[in-house]
Amino acid sequence: MTRTNSKPSAWWSSHVHADRRPFLIGRNKIRAALANDFAVHDFIEVDCASLQTSPGNEAHLHAFGTQAISTDGRSVPLYLHTSPEFACKKLLAAGEKRIVCFAHVYRNRERGPLHHPEFTMVEWYRVEETYESLMRDCARVLALAAETSGTKTFRFRGMEADPFLEPERLSVADAFRHYAKIDLLATIDINGQTDRDALAAALSANGIRSAEDDSWADLFSRVLVERIEPHLGQGRATILDRYPVSEAALARPAADDPRVAERFELYACGVELANAFGELTDADEQKRRFMEEMAEKARIYGETYPIDEDFLAALRLMPQASGIALGFDRLAMLATGATRIDQVLWTPVAETCT
Repeated sequence: MTRTNSKPSAWWSSHVHADRRPFLIGRNKIRAALANDFAVHDFIEVDCASLQTSPGNEAHLHAFGTQAISTDGRSVPLYLHTSPEFACKKLLAAGEKRIVCFAHVYRNRERGPLHHPEFTMVEWYRVEETYESLMRDCARVLALAAETSGTKTFRFRGMEADPFLEPERLSVADAFRHYAKIDLLATIDINGQTDRDALAAALSANGIRSAEDDSWADLFSRVLVERIEPHLGQGRATILDRYPVSEAALARPAADDPRVAERFELYACGVELANAFGELTDADEQKRRFMEEMAEKARIYGETYPIDEDFLAALRLMPQASGIALGFDRLAMLATGATRIDQVLWTPVAETCT
């Protein structure tokens, strides 16, 4: 008898698990290979607590909140971290030089083929080293993941990338000029302030829609998503470099142009894999940027998150460093040939929970 309108089988159904198991075993092998490689390169693996006083202060990141009950019965708000970044930087302030963290992180309002409310992020930091050193790390990580999985080509949604080729390096300004015919830097002044109307006019001239209430950041994101990202990581990985300083709240400005920052993102097959910074260590400037981000969050979503003053205090002691966050599950997807993130998660969060 044929069943109709039946629910999809749960991930723990034996036949579903049997289909997913090769991807999961592949994930484990890549995790072990990366951990060994970081150890060979003198990184200390650290384990950061998931519960934090602040989940981060980026306008479009959404956290899971909870309450801790103190021994005297007081209720204290805590959050599951969206990244181990604050904790890792406190460790740098404490004196660590090279650290790596394989962290479970939590982001609300995220679900899809490439998004999951709980996922694994690999973050690593190099003290007194430039963010170009992280670019070399990225090339090594891609090749190692592919070699471990026995694959020569990453494939996703009709795109292919050779993980053994050195990634191309493309500035955001050049990407806007090449793929959208927009002079992005002409809409940013020497102090990093953005001109919303100038960017809106540039979008209109190139047939890209916009709305009256779109901010400069909204317009920037639309061009990036619609015109640029679909081309990134085709043939080889792409390092999209030198983001506008207004789009890099945790990165220091570039030495040669204060309009842009030492921030890059790594793409393969159109998939964003990593986000890297030459880290900002000016605590006063960092607080100002956090407050701007929370004002934007309040405007759009009607909520804010607390600022971790302990983190700002640590930042005053933190040496110059570069750091990167890589979505490990997405890397495992590309390396094993999976098409959805839940295929490389041992125990996915139930759909009904999100």
